Amino acid sequence: MTTTIQTPLELEFQDLTATPEIRKLIAAQVDILEQRYGRVTACKIVVKGPGNRHHTGGLNEITIRLALPHGHEVNVGRTPKADERHADLTYAINDAFKRARRQLQDQARRMRGEVKAHAG
Repeated sequence: MTTTIQTPLELEFQDLTATPEIRKLIAAQVDILEQRYGRVTACKIVVKGPGNRHHTGGLNEITIRLALPHGHEVNVGRTPKADERHADLTYAINDAFKRARRQLQDQARRMRGEVKAHAG
């Protein structure tokens, strides 16, 4: 699979060394987002290694920020604290992008007016 990222991508690694395999995995995930929702105008991803943090222990943290047209955004930043599977970097990246796809899908529906507004 060849990745052809069109969206400006800002990628930051903290407390770990970025391997070519991890960079390729992230590029492939961004490419999937672009193919499904071509309205992404910018993408910032921060990958934090496990470090010695008290709250997350040995878990990786992935933060994704997607900018959409008309000032809309999708932000994925919460890593499930009790999920030890996030110790595996590949799993953590795939899970974060899964949550980003769901939020992006919901935002796209709102932008198309397919979501009913509740009376306040």
